[in-house]
Amino acid sequence: MNAKKSAGLSFEDVRRLALALPGVEDGTSYGTPALKLRGKLFLRLREDGETLVVPADNAAREYWMQVNPETFFITDHYVGYDRLLVRLPAVRETALKVIIETGWRRIAPAKLLAQHPTIGEPRP
Repeated sequence: MNAKKSAGLSFEDVRRLALALPGVEDGTSYGTPALKLRGKLFLRLREDGETLVVPADNAAREYWMQVNPETFFITDHYVGYDRLLVRLPAVRETALKVIIETGWRRIAPAKLLAQHPTIGEPRP
């Protein structure tokens, strides 16, 4: 029986999920692996190699941090930015997929949004 991996994700898992979205391409940011959306920074792996930086509005950020503060958090640096930090070794793939797609929707231009079917109501 094949058990589906539910935690312990890596940046390769992030790449697989993100590159399935229109306009996403590999890149770098601050010397670390990143994904860009038509040249604009989308997702970034922090220097620790385990923390992903994702676009998120304040409501979504607060929601995820309340649901699981061990996995979703921010540092003082990100307080004024629309970003969420995700500990990849602790996140479930289903949650990461929602977070990545919601972040993509946050920064994608209208033309790309029209090309990607709705994933359901983003949380929150």
